[in-house]
Amino acid sequence: MLRERLISAAILIPLVVAGVLYLPAEWFAFVLGMIIMGAAWEWSALIPLEGNNMRVAYLVITAAALVQVWLAGIQATAVSILLWVALAWWVCAMLWISRPGLGSGHLLSGRIFKALLGVLLLVSAWSALLRLHARPETGPQLVLFLMILIWVADSGAYFAGRKWGTRKLAPAVSPGKTWEGVYGALIACSVFAVASAFLLHTTGARITAFVAVCIVTILFSIVGDLQESLLKRQVGIKDSGSLIPGHGGILDRIDSLIAAGPVFLLGLEWMRL
Repeated sequence: MLRERLISAAILIPLVVAGVLYLPAEWFAFVLGMIIMGAAWEWSALIPLEGNNMRVAYLVITAAALVQVWLAGIQATAVSILLWVALAWWVCAMLWISRPGLGSGHLLSGRIFKALLGVLLLVSAWSALLRLHARPETGPQLVLFLMILIWVADSGAYFAGRKWGTRKLAPAVSPGKTWEGVYGALIACSVFAVASAFLLHTTGARITAFVAVCIVTILFSIVGDLQESLLKRQVGIKDSGSLIPGHGGILDRIDSLIAAGPVFLLGLEWMRL
C-alpha cells in the first residue's frame, strides 16, 4: 500500500504542479473539469443513485452546470452568489456532521438533496479555483499555494494526532481524527502561510489578514473531509473509488479542496488581498 501511494504521488505531483502553473486558462478549466466530472461520478454512488443510467444522467447535469458557469463567465455576479451559497452550506455542514444520522436513509427526498448538494459543491469548487487561477500575476501560484497549504495542514494533523491525539473530533464520522490533530494542522498551516506571505509579496497588516484567511480555510477543509467521511459511512464504503492506486478515489483526494477553494477565494476577495 505504501509503495503504491509513493508511486502514485511521484507521478501525480509533477503533473499537478505543471498543470496549475503552465496550462492556459481554457485548458486548466478543461482538465479541472474532467477531475470534477470524475468526482461527480463517485458522488453519485454516495447519494446513492442505482444503475449506470442514473449515474450517467447525473454526470450530464453536472457537466451542463459547468458549461453554464463557463458561458456566464467566472467573474459573473451569478457565480459570486453560487460561491457564497456554497460557503453558507459549509457552515451548515458542521451541524450535519454533529448529527450524522441525518440523511442516512434512502428516502427520495434525501437522495434529491444529496444530488443537488453534490452539483452545488463540485461546481462551486471548480468556479472558485478558476477565478483564483485567473487573478492577475499570482493566480496560478495561489492555486498551487492552496493545494500545498492543505497538504501541509494534513501532515501537521497526522503527526500531531499520532503523537498527542486523545480527544476525538467526530468519533461517529471519522474515529481517527482528533482535536490535537486539528491544532497541529492550524499550527503547520500558520507557519507555512507566514513564510509564503513574503514570497507572495504580502507585507505589513496584510500578512495577518492573509494568515487569518488561511486558518479559516483549513478549518473548512477539515469540514469538507468530515462531510465526505459522513457520506461514505452512510452508504457503508471505505473509499469513494479506486482510480488512484493507494489513495482511493478522486473525492478522497479533493474533499478538503472542494470546501477550501470557495472559502479561500472569498476570504481573499473580502479582505482585498
